[in-house]
Amino acid sequence: MIAVIQRVSRASVTIDTQIKGQIGTGFLVLLGITHADTQEDVEWLSRKIVGMRVFNDADDKMNLDLASVRGSILLISQFTLHASTKKGNRPSFIEAARPEVAIPLYEAMIRQLSTDLGHAIQTGEFGADMKVDLLNDGPVTIIIDTKNRS
Repeated sequence: MIAVIQRVSRASVTIDTQIKGQIGTGFLVLLGITHADTQEDVEWLSRKIVGMRVFNDADDKMNLDLASVRGSILLISQFTLHASTKKGNRPSFIEAARPEVAIPLYEAMIRQLSTDLGHAIQTGEFGADMKVDLLNDGPVTIIIDTKNRS
C-alpha cells in the first residue's frame, strides 16, 4: 500500500460536476493498493497518517498532528501509484490490486482512518473519474509505502 500524503489548506474532489468530498486544513491522501496488501497494512498505515507530525507549532516547527490542528482527511483511491515504468513509455499497472481486492481494503482504510482520527473522513469514489483540487500547504508531501517499514 502506498500513500501520498499532502498537507493542505483545502482540498476537494468532484465527480460529474458534483463535489463528493471537501476539507479545510488537513491531509489529502492518495492511496494505491496492491494485491499483496492486507488489513495489517491498513491499520499500520492509518496510525502513521493520523500520527504524522507535520503541522507547525507556535515556534513554527513541524511538530503537530492532525488532532492538534483539528484537521481532516480527504482519501482518494489511485491505482496509478503502483505504475511500473521499467519498460518503454507506457506504464504497467500489473501491481495494482484488482477491484475485488482493492475495494474492501479501501473501505477498510476509510473506517480505520475515521476511527483513528476520531471523526468521519471525506472520500472520493473508487474507480470514478475524479477531479481533485487542492492547495498544498508548504508544500509538504510525504510518501509512505507499507512494504518499506524498516
